[in-house]
Amino acid sequence: MSLLTVENLTAHYGPAQALFGVDLTVDEGEAVALMGRNGMGKSTTVKAICRMIGSEGRLTFDGQDLHRLPSHRAARAGIGLVPEGRRCFRDLTVTENLLAAARRGPWDLPRIEALFPRLAERRRQRAASLSGGEQQMLAIGRALATNPRLLILDEATEGLAPLVRQEIRAAIRQVRDGGMAILIIDKSPRELAEVATRAVILARGRTAWSGPFAELTPDRAEALVGV
Repeated sequence: MSLLTVENLTAHYGPAQALFGVDLTVDEGEAVALMGRNGMGKSTTVKAICRMIGSEGRLTFDGQDLHRLPSHRAARAGIGLVPEGRRCFRDLTVTENLLAAARRGPWDLPRIEALFPRLAERRRQRAASLSGGEQQMLAIGRALATNPRLLILDEATEGLAPLVRQEIRAAIRQVRDGGMAILIIDKSPRELAEVATRAVILARGRTAWSGPFAELTPDRAEALVGV
C-alpha cells in the first residue's frame, strides 16, 4: 500500500487552472523524484499535498483523505516540508529554529546535528547569518525535527555550490536509508538518480512520464525536462 497516493489531481489559482491531472505515488521508505521544467506544476503539486491550496482528485496519505485536513493537520499526520526558498526564521538561532516545530521521535537535536555537523558548530548563530547552504541544511533539519513519515524537499539544492549540493544529497540518502519516504523536487536527473529510484515528470500540469530512473533515457529527459 502506498503511503502517498495522488490521482487525477487538479488545482486552480483563482480562475486559472494550474494542475490538469497529476498522478504519483510514494511507498513507505521509497524516494521519488518529481521533475519538470519551470512552471509545469511541481511546486503547485507540493502545495496541494501539504494543503496550502485547494485541489480536487484523489489525495490520500496513509489512508487518510488529505482534502479533509487543513495544512497544520497534514503536517501532524506526518508530512514534513522543506519549502522552496528555505524560509528559516531569520531572527532565531539555529537551535531555536530546530526546536520551534519539534515533535517527539527519533529525529531529535543530537541526531540532526550529527547529520549536519555545521549546524552543531553554528547552533547559537541567527539563521540570517548563515550561508545559503547552511540555511538549506537548517530547513531540512527543521523538517526532520517534526519527525515526519514523508519528507518533501522542494528545490533542495537550487543555487548552491556543487560541494554543498553533494553534501546535502549525501544527507538525504542517509535519511532515505533510515527508512523515511521522500519526495524530492530538483532539475538534474543525474543528481536525483543518486537519491531516488523512480521519477515522475510533469508537463503543463499533468503527469507526462513515470518510471524507474533506469528507463529515463537521455532523449526523454531532454524532451520533458530540457537537460
